[in-house]
Amino acid sequence: MGRHIAPQMSEMAAPPKRLAARRIVIDLSIMIVIGVVLALIGPFGSFELPLAQRLVNWVGFALIGYAIYAPMSFLVGWGQRALDLPAWLLWFFAVLIATFPMTAVVWTMGFWGREFQWPSLEEGFVSYLYVLVIGGGISALFFALSMRGGEQAQVPAGKAEAPNDETPPAASQPSASKFLDRLPPSLGSDLIALEMEDHYVRAHTALGSEMVLMRLRDAMEELDGLDGLPTHRSWWVARGAVEDVKREGRNVKLVLARGIEAPVSRANVSVLKDAGWI
Repeated sequence: MGRHIAPQMSEMAAPPKRLAARRIVIDLSIMIVIGVVLALIGPFGSFELPLAQRLVNWVGFALIGYAIYAPMSFLVGWGQRALDLPAWLLWFFAVLIATFPMTAVVWTMGFWGREFQWPSLEEGFVSYLYVLVIGGGISALFFALSMRGGEQAQVPAGKAEAPNDETPPAASQPSASKFLDRLPPSLGSDLIALEMEDHYVRAHTALGSEMVLMRLRDAMEELDGLDGLPTHRSWWVARGAVEDVKREGRNVKLVLARGIEAPVSRANVSVLKDAGWI
């Protein structure tokens, strides 16, 4: 998010920044606790080292690991939107990829203060497996925590889009959905679509968009019968928001109000045809 923005946008962006900082602090605190526990347990032969050295090593590995594995969430989010694959499968491959640089870090730090030696193929493979066990286990823990239903409280996680001057204001009407009550009144109640982004749902309305910390599945359950359908693993679209259908080879997209384009998974093409959307 750029620094040079209008004052009103800066005020709207401040809460998401505080939320992101709070989330990072919580994650790092968890990683430090995990590092301390591993230091006390001393897995993979590290118990022979002095406790102080184990604490430095394992807490350091935990923090470095967070810096390497955490950005994989952006790759997972992109894969869900572009490839329509389940999050657990994408995280599986993301962890396999992130373990390579983490293994290199662990091996290199093992030669701190002495001459570096390149690992043999067998040594590199064994080190990779050790790191994969720890990194994969911690990633699975964070994934399980993120999938808990308790993450349904509204938290803005990105600046609201500026209203489109060409879009007429939404009709004034009482909220017909529990989910709409989570959105700021300035966005109205004319819901266009819901889009999954990482652990958040971006709600698009006729007046802008806002992020809510919850799962797409849970958000759809709160729509209370609003006329719409899921078009993709990461999208739900309101029927009245569809303005056109775009085809690019075998790919199908719905063109919505405000120029938003929602992808349609191949499995949902026939569903939308039967519903008369396509």
